[in-house]
Formats: sequence, structure tokens, C-alpha cells
Amino acid sequence: MTLDAILDWSVDIALIMVILSLAIAFVRLARGPSLADRVVALDMMTVTIIAVCGVLAISTGEIAMLDVALVLALVGFLATVALARYAERRDASGKEAADE
Repeated sequence: MTLDAILDWSVDIALIMVILSLAIAFVRLARGPSLADRVVALDMMTVTIIAVCGVLAISTGEIAMLDVALVLALVGFLATVALARYAERRDASGKEAADE
């Protein structure tokens, strides 16, 4: 077995595992009983899509996929921060309404 065959086999297995992880995160996003579960699932989906970009960059040799992964990581970070701030404000307004 050559080194190229091992690399191809490893990339195929990694892609299958990452896509399976993406499917599991999507199920949690759809079913998640609370907002926190959905935020974590969305963040996990962002990370797995970044992993797909990395695996595809290795598989195809296309360096531009790494740029896509970097931009997606920055956007995912900002989205997570924004959702966390929204959840914090939502909880604070619920506590104020309960106090009155």
C-alpha cells in the first residue's frame, strides 16, 4: 500500500466522519429543547463545515478552500457572540418581568 493510497483512504474516512458529525449537529439544532442547545449545535455545525473545507483542501489540493475556512471561522465566531448576547438579554428581560 502506497503513501498516496493511505492518504486518499484517510481523507475519505475523515470526510465521512465530519459529514456524520454535521448530521448529528443538525438533529440537535432541530430538536434542541432550549436556545442554548441550538446555539451550541449551530456553533458545532460551523466548526464541522470548517473541517469539511480543510478536508476538501487536502483532498483537492485547492488552497482557496483554506481561505474559505478562515472567513467562515470569523463569521461563526461573530455569530456565536451575537447569539450569546441575545440569549443573555432575553434571560435578563425575563427576570425583570418576573420581578414585577
